[in-house]
Amino acid sequence: MLKQIDLSRIDLNLLVLFEIVFRERHVGRSAERLHLSSSAVSHGLGRLRALLGDPLFLKTPKGVVPTERALQLSTSVAEILALVRGVVSTATPFDPRQSTRRFVIGAPDGISSVILPPLLGTLRSAAPGIDVGIRQLLPTQGFSVPHLAWKDALKELEDRAMDVAIIPFDDIPVRFHKAILYEEQFVIAFRKGHSFQRNPTLRRFCELEHLVVSHTGNVSGFVDVELAKKGLSRRVALTVPNFMFALSVLAETGLVSALPKRFVEIHGARFDVVAATPPLPLPRFPINAVVPKVAMMDAGLAWLVQSLVPARTGDRPGSRARRMLIR
Repeated sequence: MLKQIDLSRIDLNLLVLFEIVFRERHVGRSAERLHLSSSAVSHGLGRLRALLGDPLFLKTPKGVVPTERALQLSTSVAEILALVRGVVSTATPFDPRQSTRRFVIGAPDGISSVILPPLLGTLRSAAPGIDVGIRQLLPTQGFSVPHLAWKDALKELEDRAMDVAIIPFDDIPVRFHKAILYEEQFVIAFRKGHSFQRNPTLRRFCELEHLVVSHTGNVSGFVDVELAKKGLSRRVALTVPNFMFALSVLAETGLVSALPKRFVEIHGARFDVVAATPPLPLPRFPINAVVPKVAMMDAGLAWLVQSLVPARTGDRPGSRARRMLIR
């Protein structure tokens, strides 16, 4: 028979300490997060090491690094704490109108700038005390395959570095809950009155100078893949690190750029930037809100995800929650 463990002798706060140190990779920063002294954190780690029979975290000049055992335990600890938080949260039913919680949403800026306006409208009308933090998510450099490009974002979700990730990726592992927000397609954006507006042909497209949004400065993207299939190429005259910066540059130059359609629809007019249908087929991307399944036991987080999901095709992100809560 399995040896029975007396849970009454185990301090649940040690798991919280493990979670914070695993995330921060630094005893001093962990102490600040926990409102403890560094010596208290070190003492707690000592108790954890004795309990679990492993060093767990090894000192380095820059902080600490988890051992293999700690890496194995991290997902289980996160799930346990999420379950406990879910149980505790049910003691006081979540009421968005009374809540003062803060949620962190991670997304590329071309997505966050689309979902944020309707979400802020929902919060103003239905949850005025809830605060939101937006984190910039970027695909992992060097990977073109989606499940590798977004693996770091999924890991950060499990490490509780954010509450929700919104990413252009559909093949989500089964341990996550996903909710599709919309499907994105790309258009060719340029300043109002640009010559391409009068002659949006593939030949003219290739003749023009292009702007590419790339946080790494890489000039090649999915547009170039499609052009290469036709034996064509283009000149990328400029790369910029985010989509909003791209709009400001397009407004002042003769450059053109492939940008997300919804992003341009929402923000293009402020920059006098318009768009045309691409003269070549470009891929579409499903935009999913992703949360660890175990975290969906949290009624507040479940409400947030529901607030982001449209009720029917054609709705803007967040409109479902507004209709439901204003009625």
